[in-house]
Amino acid sequence: MGLQLWETLKEAITAYSGLSPATFFTFVALLWAIYYVVTGLFGSSDDHHQRSGAFEEQMEPLPPPVQLGEISEEELKQYDGSDPKKPLLMAIKGQIYDVSQSRMFYGPGGPYALFAGKDASRALAKMSFEEQDLTGDISGLGPFELDALQDWEYKFMSKYVKVGTINRKVAVTGGDNGNGEASGITEGDAKPAGDGSSQNAIAGTDAKEE
Repeated sequence: MGLQLWETLKEAITAYSGLSPATFFTFVALLWAIYYVVTGLFGSSDDHHQRSGAFEEQMEPLPPPVQLGEISEEELKQYDGSDPKKPLLMAIKGQIYDVSQSRMFYGPGGPYALFAGKDASRALAKMSFEEQDLTGDISGLGPFELDALQDWEYKFMSKYVKVGTINRKVAVTGGDNGNGEASGITEGDAKPAGDGSSQNAIAGTDAKEE
């Protein structure tokens, strides 16, 4: 039954179009492809306006970077890309950079999104995506890892605008603030205390590059 229908269809195609069945179906497929391409290029006016609006939104220039000065690591987390109205920031060795122009990489859904809003020095040095490495603590890294981190730092310095620094607290042991607890001061403000008999040295948590 099916074979008889096919034979009848082939005879009808040849009789009405003067083409062989293979040529006829090739011609139909070509017409369909042309129709699909043309409708994709032009489409409806609503589709065209939607695509134009989306393109203009993508091409909208980024606002100039805003200098933040010194902020805490907790404050830096607010700039991880979750709020599209805020700049996208990331820090290396305590220096904060505006990476908004590379949102496709560091923004939500990007391959390096977990680095945004953090000082990811250790993770970058080790090329690690582990949660425990998402920190600015680079103590214990080897020469190869420190060189890798320096390469990242040079890249950020040349490509992105520095907008601030991370204000970290350093615990001072042995100090008396009146309630028997250790006091905290920021890095850079720590100075050795001399009382004529002993001195306390406070080491910074970040490695210093010459």
